Formats: sequence, structure tokens, C-alpha cells
Amino acid sequence: MTDSWHGGAAAVATLTFDVDAETPILAQGREYARHATTMSHQAYGPDVGLPRILTLLDELGVVATFFVPGWVAEHRPGLAASIVERGHEVAHHSYSHRPPTSMTPEEERADFERAMEVFADQDIEIAGHRAALWESTWRTAELVAEHGLRYDSSLMGDDRPYRIPTAAGEITELPVHWSLDDWEQYAYLPAPHIGSVIESPAKALELWRAELDGMRRYRCLFNLCLHPFLSGRPGRIEALRRLVEYALERGDVTFARCRDVAMAAAGDPATPVRPQREPEADPLTYPV
Repeated sequence: MTDSWHGGAAAVATLTFDVDAETPILAQGREYARHATTMSHQAYGPDVGLPRILTLLDELGVVATFFVPGWVAEHRPGLAASIVERGHEVAHHSYSHRPPTSMTPEEERADFERAMEVFADQDIEIAGHRAALWESTWRTAELVAEHGLRYDSSLMGDDRPYRIPTAAGEITELPVHWSLDDWEQYAYLPAPHIGSVIESPAKALELWRAELDGMRRYRCLFNLCLHPFLSGRPGRIEALRRLVEYALERGDVTFARCRDVAMAAAGDPATPVRPQREPEADPLTYPV
């Protein structure tokens, strides 16, 4: 084992699951609460997909991180604890799943802190955060640091961990990318209209294997984002099984919880520092 964030592995894989349940749809309008079919599609995630995923992880002997909105944890008591009991991590994923970019600074803070209160009430230790829809604001990183969390996983400035200094302290960023998200592959709803083509699990597996092979060459963080209401379905979870088995067979891929990667990266002097800078958007050049 080395002192580097990757511990000598060719790539580090973080399997992350956004346990959104009904929240991303309700965030688009509370009128969708009366759409029974749509709500059942979302409830499939925690009710069916999540237990299936936890069993798969047990079978494969790998750990994962579950980003849970506070609303979901609050409305399903015991859900977060059931994840932690299996050796996995629960992390902050907003309260309401409303994206920070749609909120005022006061609303973003209130939503963030409401989720923190839910997890505190349930004795769930939280080390990291992921913004709803990955739509961080320039305030988000400081909010994460202010509340004592170690990492964020919402930005796309690298394919390896990096440090973000803020006025409230430094955090580690575990970057994401659309190519490693099952939403772009599988998400479909008629109302609200989401997606138009449901891809084959074989295509998703091909895409993710290609990314993993490239990341093994460049020693990257393979940060895969999945949703239990999408990837918890039978054909898709079998593709996930084959992906994890493929990674394990390579012999040079390590699976880890996000909090452990963030801690290792924070202690690695080679982890780059990338201060956040909002670009100047001149109104004459870029009118609203």
C-alpha cells in the first residue's frame, strides 16, 4: 500500500447509488404526486431495487456509497440505517432533490441543513455530499465545508480527486461525468417528460467497460452513478454484475466507499488544488 490516494491500483472504482425515490419528480412539480403510475415507478427504487442491489454487493464482496435525499430518509425510517448496517456509506443528497441552481442562497442553505438534521436525528454519520442533478452553485462547496463534511461529488473538473479551498475550509472533490450515469441510458417517463430512448443494458455495459479500461491506463477515479429505480431492474442489474466482475478480474481495480477515497486523497500531497472561479460573463458579450 502506498501513500497515494489510489493505493497503487490502476483505477479506483466508487459504486454510487442515488436513492432518489419520488423526489426528482416531485421537485419538478408537486402535482405529480397524484400520478400513481409515475410514483410507483419511483418507489420501485427503495422498495425493490435497493434490496436487490444490497444483495448483489454482498455477493460480489464490494462496498458502495448511497446518496440519499433527506426527504427519502425521513419518509422511509430505517432505510439509511439498513445501508450502513451492510458496511456501506450513506451520504447527503439534498433534502428535496431540488437543484441548488434553482434556489436562492437562503433556500439552498435551508434545504442542505434540513437534510443534515434528518441524518443527525437518525444517528447516520455523513461525510460527503452530492448536489441534486449535479447542479452545484458557486456557494455549494463552502456550504459542504462549513458543515464539516469531507467531500463533494458533483463537479466535473477532472477524472481524479482534487481539492477545493473555500472560506470555510478545504474539501475533496470526487468528480463525476454524464458518461458514468445510468440516467442517460435508462431514464424514461412520459410525464414529466424525461428521456426518449431506453438503451440496452449491453450498450451501457460496453460504455462503462470502455471508460474503466481508459481510466485504468490513466489511473483515474471510476465514479459510477446509478439509481435503484433504474439499475435495480433485472436485466440492468445483471449488466452491473458483469461490470463489477470484469473489474475484479482485471486484478488492478480497487473498490472503495467515497469517504475512504476522499480521506486518502486529502492525505496525498500529489492531489491537485483547484480553486473555484466563476467566469466573468460580460453582459454585452453574453446577454441574458
